[in-house]
Amino acid sequence: QLVESGGGLVQAGGSLRLSCAASGRYGRTISNNGMGWFRQGLEKEREFVAGINWNGGDRNYADSVKGRFTISRDRATNTVYLQMTSLKLEDTAVYYCAAARRAYSATSAGEYTSWGQGTQVTVSS
Repeated sequence: QLVESGGGLVQAGGSLRLSCAASGRYGRTISNNGMGWFRQGLEKEREFVAGINWNGGDRNYADSVKGRFTISRDRATNTVYLQMTSLKLEDTAVYYCAAARRAYSATSAGEYTSWGQGTQVTVSS
């Protein structure tokens, strides 16, 4: 089970850090999987935000968040983070973490096998 936390209301230009914890027996299985963050705004399709491979050595980002967001992971605690800075109004969305089917991350949602329930991020002016 993947559980996101850390969402909330923040002013434009502010920062938030999202966490995604893998609990229970499932936590052991994602330590060797790529992980990703996706988001879905109101009346928009789910889009890739950031991904990280199994050991954290490779990361990739959507162009819209490059330089502002940072994905990281702690394999010891089976937790993945998304540090978001310089937030913009258009970053408002429900953010989901997901475990990839392989050791590396991917930009396509179809490459992810398990998803969290999402956490709302709202950026206000």
